Amino acid sequence: MALRTVLVFPDSRLRNIAKRISHFDDELSTLAADMAETMYAENGIGLAAIQINEQKRIITVDVSEDQSALMTFVNPEIINSSGKQICQEGCLSVPEIYAEVTRAEKITVEAQNIKGEKFTLEADDLLAVCIQHEIDHLDGKVFVDYLSPAKRQRIQKKMLKRKT
Repeated sequence: MALRTVLVFPDSRLRNIAKRISHFDDELSTLAADMAETMYAENGIGLAAIQINEQKRIITVDVSEDQSALMTFVNPEIINSSGKQICQEGCLSVPEIYAEVTRAEKITVEAQNIKGEKFTLEADDLLAVCIQHEIDHLDGKVFVDYLSPAKRQRIQKKMLKRKT
């Protein structure tokens, strides 16, 4: 396992669209382990491969308080959603910035595990939000895209200032 560097908004690589995974091998297992280690080291609850500059459709999620419920989703796809919830979101790629985002309250996601076995999961509350947030990353979307252009621009300036 290895810690990976998390890309920071407005890095243009965060806009890449992840490619479906068709090879379930040791390389994928290593990537998943690196993602989990990086997510935990950054005190995150979710990480998409795009955030570490890997253009692959894989996310890791753990919304437990004691980091005991790691889930890995390969080629995740939301097949059903219902309700609405507004919650405060943050992102490892947009450090120290939080904003309210409206998401589906309940989702059903289809995915594969790192061995390629298909599964379906119903999620609600924080888990549903986290999965939706990470799938957005796979589609080249960052949570600040849900905000007003003025707010997004202020955040972008703040992130660029952090780099210097």
